[in-house]
Amino acid sequence: MFSTSALYAIFLAGLALIAGAMVPFQAGSNAMLGRTLGHPLWATLASLCISLIAIVPVIIALKIPVPKVTAAIHAPLWAWFGGLAGVIFITTALVLVPRLGTMSFVACVIAGQMLAALWIDHTGLMGLAVKEVNPGRIAGVLLIFVGVIIIQRFTPAS
Repeated sequence: MFSTSALYAIFLAGLALIAGAMVPFQAGSNAMLGRTLGHPLWATLASLCISLIAIVPVIIALKIPVPKVTAAIHAPLWAWFGGLAGVIFITTALVLVPRLGTMSFVACVIAGQMLAALWIDHTGLMGLAVKEVNPGRIAGVLLIFVGVIIIQRFTPAS
């Protein structure tokens, strides 16, 4: 039988799996929105507005306190990068999904995420705990890159 901590880890991994499964749906729907609105940047704006509309009722329902603006002002500049990264990701997906296809795009995204994650973990960047690079972690990333190559090889050209 699984321990409580093992069950919790499985639960968290399941949530991460669900979050990851949303990426191709987000990319595909945003690509369609970009074509419909006539430009990827309008679709990016629409997507971010929908995100805002979706999160505000959740914040209200959970009675989350108003943020500490003065504390936020003193946060390191890189702490604000998430919003910029979201714009870059959404816009890039809008442009590339119709050209690469969803599977190729997501495979490349995952490969990029794994390289960045390996670097962030190894350096402890952004105040995170250091998890040094080792042969097993490198092998895992290389396998993902092999997967990207195989997917690209067997994806018909548009």
